[in-house]
Formats: sequence, C-alpha cells, structure tokens
Amino acid sequence: MQPKFDLENRKVLITGGASGIGLATVKAFLRNGATVAVNDLPGEKLDAVLNELAAKGNRVIAAPGDIGDPDSAGAMVKHAISNLKGLDYLINNAGTPATSTPIEPSDFDRQDEALWNRLLSVNLLGPYRCTRAAANTLRQSNGAIVNTASVSAFGRGGSSSAYCATKAALVSITREWSRALAPEVRVNAIAPGLVESDWMCRFKETEFDVVYEIPLGRQGEPDEYAEFILFLAAGATYMTGQTVIVDGGMMT
Repeated sequence: MQPKFDLENRKVLITGGASGIGLATVKAFLRNGATVAVNDLPGEKLDAVLNELAAKGNRVIAAPGDIGDPDSAGAMVKHAISNLKGLDYLINNAGTPATSTPIEPSDFDRQDEALWNRLLSVNLLGPYRCTRAAANTLRQSNGAIVNTASVSAFGRGGSSSAYCATKAALVSITREWSRALAPEVRVNAIAPGLVESDWMCRFKETEFDVVYEIPLGRQGEPDEYAEFILFLAAGATYMTGQTVIVDGGMMT
C-alpha cells in the first residue's frame, strides 16, 4: 500500500525528475496533491515528461537546468521557487555515475581528474548548490530536504570508487545540514540499492552476481524508493539527519 498524505497546498522541487527514481518521486507527490517543479537537463526527455504529466491534469512546472553547473543550479532553484510561489520540499535526487560501465577500484587511469570533477560537481556540489539556494525559503515553510545517496556510500561498491566517495560525502553532509537548518528544516537521505531503471551505468549480473545476493531476490523498482522519499519529506516529523537504507536486504 502506498503512503497517503494531504499535500494539496504543498510545493516540491525534484532534481533529476525526468527518469528513474526521480520520475517515480514526481508521480508520488502528484498523486498526493502536491504541485511539483521537475528539474532535469534541458531537452526532449524533460519536455516529453512534462507534457505527459500535464496532459493528465497534474500541476507540474518545468525547472530545466544542470545542477553540475554553479550558475545554472542556483538560477534553476530560484526560478522554480518563483513559479511555485514558495517551496516546502526539496528532493536532491539528481546524480550521475559519469561512466556507462563500472570501473574497478584499482583502475586509477579511468578514474581520472575529469571523472572526479564531474562526479563531485553533480553528486555533491549539486545538492549543496540547490540546498543553499532553497534554504531560506524552506526555513520559512518549515520544510524538508531529502537527498538521494546510495548503498555504495557504505562500502557495498558502485560504478567507481569516486562515485562511492561522493555518496559517502552526501551521507555525511546530510547530518551536517540537519544541524545547520534545524529546527525549521528536516534533512534526511535515502540510500537505494540496485534500481530497475534506465540508469546510465549498467551492471552485468554475470560480473557482479549482486542480484543473487539480495534476500528479496530482485532489484528495487523506482516506485518503491519513491515511497520512502515521500515519507521522509511529508512524514517522519521527528526524524532528521538520518540516511535510510532501502536495498531489499542487500547490505545484510
């Protein structure tokens, strides 16, 4: 059963909202009556998603922009807040592996400065840029922030060691921001395991055998992760600074 909240007058900005967990989260908030600003890179994918959602009568606003770019990220958040006329929830979901195939920890050549810079700029500085731009508005609304981290933050492995490092840092900064924005704003995170989606980096079961180690025997669906993001934002009123692992038992 999906969680139910009365979000009729609530306003949400979701980064990376045109696919995967982000799009599932957009739909979860819309089902509960919220108005949602959907961020993703400008282009046909975002336009198509917005057109489809709007055609069904949903209250959606376009918020195109690259959170990996300092100027674009801040301007995007301000644009979204202006069009929404406020903000109650910020979902820092956008992220990138910056590679289409996994990189072994020992492969330092592929994990070069360019890869590190892109990962840091999108996965860590991106949430910082959005949070900084939204902080005052969220204080005024007694809002909430949810960051999308990863089980790779806890040593489970990921697309690269650099990627794991950015997600571990996001877990840490979630705790820091929970103090920085208290008591007005709650800040939590979700750490997803494997996701059944069109993620840029594809893992082969024959190489990693990860799926066979998951107690629930499968990858998580985007909707299943979106449920927890919705709960951490709209519910969980006495919870802050926490990262919830949602992985089908993989970390066990």
